[in-house]
Amino acid sequence: MNTIRFSLLSLLCVLALHARPQKSIEDILKSYQTDKDLQHAQISFCVMEAATGKTLKEYQSNMAMIPASTLKIVTTSAALGILGKNYTYKTNVYLTENPDAATGICNGDLLIKGSGDPSFNSSYFYSSDSVFLGTFIKKLKAKGIKKIKGTVKADASCFDNSIPGSWIWSDIGNYFGAGANGLSYRDNKFSLFYSTAEAGSAASLVRIKPDYFEKNMSVQSSVKAYGTEDDAFVYGDPNGYTRKVSGTIPPNQKNYEVEAQMPDPALYFGSSLLLELNKQALLATKDSKALVNETPDAFVYKPELLVHTHVSPTLEKIVFYTNTKSNNHYAESLLKTIGAAKTGKQGTTDNGIDAVEAYWKERGVDVSGLHMSDGSGLSRANTLTTKLQATILSKISRDSLLYPAFNASLPVAGKSGSMASLCRGTFAENNMRAKTGYINRARGYCGYVKTKSGKELAFSVLFNNYDCSPKEAKLKIEKLLVALVDL
Repeated sequence: MNTIRFSLLSLLCVLALHARPQKSIEDILKSYQTDKDLQHAQISFCVMEAATGKTLKEYQSNMAMIPASTLKIVTTSAALGILGKNYTYKTNVYLTENPDAATGICNGDLLIKGSGDPSFNSSYFYSSDSVFLGTFIKKLKAKGIKKIKGTVKADASCFDNSIPGSWIWSDIGNYFGAGANGLSYRDNKFSLFYSTAEAGSAASLVRIKPDYFEKNMSVQSSVKAYGTEDDAFVYGDPNGYTRKVSGTIPPNQKNYEVEAQMPDPALYFGSSLLLELNKQALLATKDSKALVNETPDAFVYKPELLVHTHVSPTLEKIVFYTNTKSNNHYAESLLKTIGAAKTGKQGTTDNGIDAVEAYWKERGVDVSGLHMSDGSGLSRANTLTTKLQATILSKISRDSLLYPAFNASLPVAGKSGSMASLCRGTFAENNMRAKTGYINRARGYCGYVKTKSGKELAFSVLFNNYDCSPKEAKLKIEKLLVALVDL
């Protein structure tokens, strides 16, 4: 009986939440105008009927705004449109000389030709280094290879392998500052593990993983135990092997993980494969070192024998993780992939941006308000308008090939990803899918919502330069998101 009463009470509470009167968008806007936390802020939003592109509500929708990670919707949708949801990256493995048929000895090198695949041994898709590398070993043995007299050559030249110039120093050493690489490996990041005691004490760096970076990385650490979150920041040249780590992590922890950007992932992959070849006694020279090429045609070689083609998961799956996890490395890789595909040249940030802008312009979008500096939104130099974002979202919704894969990549309000804590107990819960974005003093949401009348709306809401905490800004925006269901 008590269980029944409790269940009935719970049901009534849920119904009350859904039935509670919501403030209108006009009332919410008025509250923003008198909010002391927003007196210096820039606020913009645009809401359209997804099926028609008709604007229903807007406020300063042509204002240039910093989009943060909501920019990823522009990049990922263009990638799906240009490359197709079934596109796969192909990483080819060659021997530069044919092996002797009788002895199985190859006098040449093992060449891995990178394709820019961001998912190459990514933790989203692969669980074990040994299994991943073991596939390469099995393919060699299947070709009858007994010994390789050369070394491993890792060719990462399909991309220019530079990070966007407008990324800031406090970002680029951290895991979310890992850029694209022509031969990415293990998400282009490594981990530092700390132990902490009471609040205020110094944190102890106990190990670095993978072991390759334990041996090769020099780390100066001044991290302290404090608070409840990971507020440790990693600083360093993205191509160098020296890092400084400062900030705070929670007290009374063992093996607390802080993730950092990996220098030269192609070299790490080549070295890892070389080590595995040595373990399997497939190398004639045990002290050989892996070589890396980042300049087109710098390696002088003629691939004689294709040993293996590693095929990535489909682009649809890669875009899913790009948006649900807001993965900057994935987004930058997609941008450069688009640039390479459209130009037939080395993928760069610039030719990727040109390709994205051209794609949307060809589809009737006014891109004059779009100023991209990267593909992920990490740069504060990015600006766009909420009208442009809502227009793009409306265009996507009317594309039967593009919409299903793109829509599935957006986190669901109250249920998943960065939208899991938003709009709970309201009609918007489970009826809104949106890409979120946050960098210092810039926060936003853009996506789709089904209204109480059953219409699908495309929306974009961006806040810049507020004077409150990120959490408080999130709560202020949430009021507007919840109100959209009444349109």
